[in-house]
Amino acid sequence: MIKTIKVGYLKTNCYIVIKDKNALIIDPGDNAEKIKEATKDLNVEAILITHHHFDHVGALQEFKNIEVIDYRNKKTKTKNFEFEIIETKGHTEDSISFYFEKEKVMFVGDFVFEGSIGRTDLDTGNMEEMKKSIKKLKTYPKDIKLYPGHGNKTTLEIELENNPFF
Repeated sequence: MIKTIKVGYLKTNCYIVIKDKNALIIDPGDNAEKIKEATKDLNVEAILITHHHFDHVGALQEFKNIEVIDYRNKKTKTKNFEFEIIETKGHTEDSISFYFEKEKVMFVGDFVFEGSIGRTDLDTGNMEEMKKSIKKLKTYPKDIKLYPGHGNKTTLEIELENNPFF
């Protein structure tokens, strides 16, 4: 099960991935109390960070006792969850995506949006790296669901058909 919590003034998607009574938090951008309320009855195993822009990590300091998995920590499993970490540079040099193969879902941060891609004109952004990341994404199964850092979820198939950057 995946819960989406909109946090902060940029309405960043913070995701709670739930399996039984265990959970992962993805991109706790703001509103720590809202996130804590959503996870109060769950065992949070780790926090996954797609990139380190303020709107994706703003509440991170409120969860000091929970392991953080990001571009520096290439761990691909916790006690109850298994995933692949994919470098998806372009929006930032530290951008990564988390692919849960069994569940056919990928959390892409600000790499891909419904019908668009993340900005590359901000600090450490790079359009050439973005193009490489898009090429890499095209090798994944077309039926996976993409969960972006802002806006609505989509599928790789929809993006291949409709996204002008693909």
